[in-house]
Amino acid sequence: MDRLKGKVAVIIGAGQTPGEEMGNGRATTIRFAQEGASILAVDMNEDGARQTIEMMGEAGKDAHSFAADVSKTAMIRAAIDAAMERWGRIDILHYNVGVSIMGGPQTLDDVTDEIFDKVNAINLRGAVMACKFVAPIMRKQGGGSITLVSSMSAIETMTPLVVYRTSKAGMIAHMQLMAIHEAPHGIRVNCVLPGLMQTSMSVDTRMRVSGRSREELIAERNAKVPLRHQGGTGWDVANAALFLNSDEAKFITGVALPIDGGTLVKIGWNH
Repeated sequence: MDRLKGKVAVIIGAGQTPGEEMGNGRATTIRFAQEGASILAVDMNEDGARQTIEMMGEAGKDAHSFAADVSKTAMIRAAIDAAMERWGRIDILHYNVGVSIMGGPQTLDDVTDEIFDKVNAINLRGAVMACKFVAPIMRKQGGGSITLVSSMSAIETMTPLVVYRTSKAGMIAHMQLMAIHEAPHGIRVNCVLPGLMQTSMSVDTRMRVSGRSREELIAERNAKVPLRHQGGTGWDVANAALFLNSDEAKFITGVALPIDGGTLVKIGWNH
């Protein structure tokens, strides 16, 4: 249980969307702590980050919460500065913040300036700026690892969330560019692409918006997953992020890794 021992991780999006399911950010934060990382748990709702730390038990003895709204660049900068003030280094940046359903449907006909700007400020601009602030630190210390939580939606074309999809596709493009330009400095940059996950953002948020039951939503989503017709959980994302940020992945950079139970492998028409 020491795959991240001695490493400092800044996890942005370490709290939890309200709901019964375990979120990707909370699971990843707990998992990193279990593997020995010192953690700055960043979230717009600091109480949510504190709750994540409480769930760590003894593993969270060097985990600390920090409040930041990623749509405000100065607050991202403040989070990075706080980690440096406390530990003097940052080995891992994990950006898990994202919104999908905001202001109703996101088909092309539904898009407004407000929806587009808000979703992109959180999903894409926040990720780019977090990388901007952490990159000089990692260059100076001789390396580091960055993981950005994109989405299967960046690749699949069936779900008409045009704003969410374009923001997550932009995240992959940013990751690829950064991976190649920062490689000489020993900085690895990768994306994880969650598919149909059973998380609070995916299930509970959709319940509130659609008025449908938990059982109905989960059954519908599970039916689309090839692997045992069972959606993933936050722990699946956490374990993938753990691998990519560990020394086991020291020769891996520029990867967009689907965590989707084979959903993106499906090619062809449904009859």
